[in-house]
Amino acid sequence: MMLGLTGVPGTGKTTVADILRERGVPVIRINDTIEPYIIGSDPDRDTRIIDEERWAEEFTPFDGVVEGHLAHLLPCDRIVILRCNPDVLFKRLITRGYSEEKALENALAEALDTILIEAFEAFESEVIYEFETTDIDSGTVADCVMDVLADRATPSHGMCDWSDYLVNRMP
Repeated sequence: MMLGLTGVPGTGKTTVADILRERGVPVIRINDTIEPYIIGSDPDRDTRIIDEERWAEEFTPFDGVVEGHLAHLLPCDRIVILRCNPDVLFKRLITRGYSEEKALENALAEALDTILIEAFEAFESEVIYEFETTDIDSGTVADCVMDVLADRATPSHGMCDWSDYLVNRMP
């Protein structure tokens, strides 16, 4: 089974993937697979432009976890979306050296459920699992992902409501 571990930057994907790897779960990081598919850069958004369609078509499925904010674009058997309160997420990204504009862009993407919506566009709800990670240690989140891998978890989604974040930013 191929499980996609996804979410906006700063939600804990890399840390959880490291723990899963330590527990013996095979993990592929998306950033290690995209190089041949980079078709440009967007200096205004400080990001690389990837031929996502070609990358997804040519990706070789495997038995394990695919970690990265584009994992939900792959033909996964299950999707785990890590979520985080946008205010906390913004602070995490600033601490990582993101510009204020880039951190805000990602916090807004989180508040608007961007990854969840994209997952619903590609997958049936029965294979989507959403975990809110704001105040939960990464080991516990990894336990939840292990439960998904072992078919001991019930699909869950729609429990994160960040609309207050959006309302508080309206002029």
